[in-house]
Amino acid sequence: MKVNHADIVISAASKKQYPSDPIPEIALAGRSNVGKSSFINTMIARKNLARTSSKPGKTQTLNFYKINDAFHFVDVPGYGYAKVSKKERAKWGKMMEEYFAEREQLRATALVVDIRHEPSDEDCMMYDYLKYFDLPVMVIATKLDKIKKGQINKQLKLVTSTLEMEEEDLLIPFSSETGEGKEKAWNIMRQYLEI
Repeated sequence: MKVNHADIVISAASKKQYPSDPIPEIALAGRSNVGKSSFINTMIARKNLARTSSKPGKTQTLNFYKINDAFHFVDVPGYGYAKVSKKERAKWGKMMEEYFAEREQLRATALVVDIRHEPSDEDCMMYDYLKYFDLPVMVIATKLDKIKKGQINKQLKLVTSTLEMEEEDLLIPFSSETGEGKEKAWNIMRQYLEI
C-alpha cells in the first residue's frame, strides 16, 4: 500500500479527545520498547512520524495517526518496563479499557512482540484482554533481522504457543530494518479496514 499522507492528529488522554471522524482504526499494542513506533514508521515509509525513544514508557496517551485520510493507526501506551507510579498505570489501564471496549471505529489490533523472546506475561494478558473484547488480533513479531534464518520457525512456534493464539489470528514476522513482513501486514490490515 502506498502511503501519500500521514499525520499525527491528536494525543488523546480520554474519550472526549478522540477524533470524531468515522474512519476505521487499527490499534497498536505492545510492551514498552518493543518497536511499535518503528513499526508505524516502516509501514508508512516515514523516518520519524512516530517518535522512537530509548526511554521505555514514552507513549502515555493514545496517539492517533491519520493515514491517507482513510484510517487511523492508534498507538496505545506500552506496558512492562515503564517507570511510572501505580496511580499513573491505573490511569493508562482505564484509558485503554475505555478505548478497547467502546471505540466503534476499532477494526483490529496489532499486538507487537519481539521475535527473539518468549512473549511476556503482560503480552499474554494483553492478547487475552483483546480477545475478551472479541477483537481480531494480528501479532507482529518484530526484530526479525536480529535472529538467524534457522531460528525463525522455532521462535514463531514459541510465540504462537505462549500466547495460545486462536486460529483466525495471524502471526507476521517483521523487520523495521529490512521491511520484511510489511506487504503481508498491509494485506491483512486492508481486509480489516475494507479499503
